This record gives sequence, structure tokens and C-alpha cells, in this order.
Amino acid sequence: MLSLRLRLADLASPNWQWSNDRWVSGDSWIKPAGSAALASKLVATEAHHFTASVQERKEGEAEFTALDMRPRRVRLTAGVFGTAPLYLMATGDELRGEWDLSELRSRLRTDRLVPRVVSRTLSRQHRYTMDTLFEGVYRLTERATAVFTSDGLSVTYPEPAEHVLKPRTLRADVDPLTALDSLLSGVVDQAPAPTGRVGLELSGGADSGNVAVSVSARGDGVIHSFGLVLGGALGVQQRERRRALTGHLGFRDTAVPAVQHPPFVPGGVRARGVPHDPAGEFYQEAFDVLREQAALRGCEVIFTGHGGDEVNAHHSRTSAELPPVEHVPWLGPVATEALAEVDEDLAPIPVLPIPTLMAFGRHNPGYLRAGVWPVAPLAHPRIVRFMEQLPAAYKRGKTLFRDRLRRAGLPESVAAPAEPENFLPLMEAGLRTYGLPALDRMARDSLLVDLGYVDPKALALACEHARHVPVVPDLLCDTLALEIGLRTFA
Repeated sequence: MLSLRLRLADLASPNWQWSNDRWVSGDSWIKPAGSAALASKLVATEAHHFTASVQERKEGEAEFTALDMRPRRVRLTAGVFGTAPLYLMATGDELRGEWDLSELRSRLRTDRLVPRVVSRTLSRQHRYTMDTLFEGVYRLTERATAVFTSDGLSVTYPEPAEHVLKPRTLRADVDPLTALDSLLSGVVDQAPAPTGRVGLELSGGADSGNVAVSVSARGDGVIHSFGLVLGGALGVQQRERRRALTGHLGFRDTAVPAVQHPPFVPGGVRARGVPHDPAGEFYQEAFDVLREQAALRGCEVIFTGHGGDEVNAHHSRTSAELPPVEHVPWLGPVATEALAEVDEDLAPIPVLPIPTLMAFGRHNPGYLRAGVWPVAPLAHPRIVRFMEQLPAAYKRGKTLFRDRLRRAGLPESVAAPAEPENFLPLMEAGLRTYGLPALDRMARDSLLVDLGYVDPKALALACEHARHVPVVPDLLCDTLALEIGLRTFA
């Protein structure tokens, strides 16, 4: 949750001073993320030795990022939460760090990509690792340590986190519903108390619904809820659930019509060529509107339901089965060869679920750009550990989460909807209306084609086939999103 430019020459005799929005010493600077929910400090511990840290404005939680600076040496350590990424790049005697990858774009070369990361992205085999798409740019994964000296930048992974390997048997006197209520409400109560307003990212599902129950009970005054609403019959059901939930809990709700903001829509970040993370979220256009609405209403903190799917998953944290790999017929020779390396140099098992950390990296920088701090209570280590110990019957179908919604007085249509939301129709609409024409152009003029990652003839054939089938293959979205994102850096 900080950006930095540190030059080793400035660390020999530093003179750090606060200026506008950052600490400055010579040509070096350290800029904390602009959020009222965060507290940052820079302390001189001894001559020419300074430490800096960023954490939430609350007691008893670990730091998100810790920075240690001595003459000719910088050390950065990440915490367990991974709320936002930190990308590091070293050039000569200078270290740059950014949570927003696009801030490094002037230094990045789109012709110098990491083949295994490109292959992971094109084939949707994402992995949690220090690797990024760009040579020389590294992600500081949770609990990892980066050291920068005159010898360059090195990143060291931590030991694997310890986890409960199998569910435990409940004592006869234990009510897991009461335990979940106490734990989740405790985590929400400890979240930063903003000077402005509190928001909630509300989908109408069991995950965000459970967070909503605890946020409502916290007593922050008027709570603003925000969510993407689909079209058609599914959207009608979704709106009814939202009205029941927000009316029961007293929220002021803003529903963003997602059908107006599908992937690749004119006016969106991709169509306008705005620099953005090429491996960012599929539905960035719609979520950008949601985040703008949260900022317009003065929200400083927004709670999300991220992590709910993962903590309810019934598998060991050390041997989770990956989804089956779908064949991508338009992969070029470079990407095909690199598929053999997709599982190389992976980060060890983290404290939080891997899919949750990866979702944070895609989703949360947009909130930070808007000055809003995202909080995911279901991904707190205490909740993760509790759910790991819980017998599988309580997690199957999110049984315990749904029972808690019923106990809170919410109707069955909210606690267990017959047809949960599914955003694939939104992707389908974006691909069919705006994506296929862009893919046609890509088959004729493409960075990924020129670099050997995509076969243009196979891509053109796939696009032609997609026009005559009921559903456009959604893997085309991964390819087009990556191409467009890289072009904004070029």
C-alpha cells in the first residue's frame, strides 16, 4: 500500500522530510496509498537507519508492508493480508515499487515478456508467484521479503503457512452458527472506523450477505451498498433479493446495470486505451463504474464478500485440485512451449486462500485509485482457520452461511436463491458485440502474434466459428484482454 523510488546513493546520508503526499530525501521518495483508513509512519531507529510501515488504523493487526532502509540496502517485507499488490523493479541503483502496475509503464517493454506468465494468462492457468508478465518486474507475495543492494534485487519466499489439514469433530456444546456470528462480527468490528462513510459491495449472495449482516450491526450510521445487476429474468430476481436485503438492513443501495458496461464496451477503460493491468479483472468496465459510485458517495472503506467461496471449499489447503485445463487452439509456438513451465517458481502455501489473494491483486487497486479502502472480512486469518476446522457438512453449499442469513430474519429467496447470479452472460454480450470485431483486427495486427504467443490463422478461425455458435468461447476474452492491456503499455 505504498509507492516508492529509492536510490542507494540517497540512503548514505538520508534526510527524510514530508512533502505534500510523500516522504522525500534527495531524489528518493516514499508515498503511502491515499486512504483515510491507513496509517503510515517513517521512523529513524539509529543514524542513517529508517523504517517505514503501512497498516490499517486499528490496534493489534500486523503491518501490510514494512520497509527497512540502511546505507546501500533496502528491505521490504509483505504481511499476510495481500490486500493490494506491490510490484518491484530495479534499474541500476534505483528501486521502484508500485501497487498500480500502470505507473511503471514508461519503464516496461512489451517485447520482453515472461513466456510462462503469458501462457498462464492465455490458458487461464493463473498461479500465485513473484512472476509478472514483464521481465524484471516482480510481485512481492504475502510474507515474502525483497532485498535491494548494489548487487541488484532478490526476493525470498517464506516457509509454507501451517493449515488445518482436515475438519475436526464438533463438541456437543458448540453451536457453529453462534461461533461464526461472533467471529465474523468481531472481525468487522475491528475494521477501520472511517471519518467518512462506509460502503458495502453487495452481490445478493450468501458471502456478501453475511458480511452485510455484521456491517449493519456495527453501527456506522448510514451504510451505502453497491452492486452489479444483470439483465433479463436473472436480473429481476437479483433486484428482488437486493431490495429484500437492503430494506431489512437499512442500507442505501446503488445498483449498477452491468448490461450497460460489458467487457470492451465503448467508453470503457479498454476501448479508450487507458493504461491498466493487462491481466486485470474481466469485468473491469462494470466495476470501474461501481467504484466511482462508492467514491462519489464519500465512502472511505468498502466491505466485500471476497473469500467466501474459498473458505467454504472442501479441500486441503496443501493439495487443492486445480480445475481441468481447457485446450486453447490459437496458442502460438512460444506460448505452447512455455506451457511446460506454468508450475515453476510458485509461491509457497499462503495464510489466506490463493484464489482470494489473486482476486485482491486484480480487484483492489481500482478501489485504491478511487481513495477507497477495501476490507474482506471472510478472508481474515481467524475466519479462514475456523472454516478449515469446520465439518464439511456445514460448508457444503454454504450451509452455515445460509443458516446465518435465515437466523438474521432474511427470506429464503435471499438465504438460498434458486438461481444464483452468473456473470457469464455479461462476458458473452461483450465478446459478441464488441470483442469479435476487435479479435478480427487482432488477427491482422497483434503484439501477441508478432511475439509468437498467438497463431493468427487459428485465432481467425476461432472468431469465425464463434459467430455461428450459441455461446462465444469465453477464453477469447482472456486473449483479447491481454492484447489490449499490453497495447496500452506499448
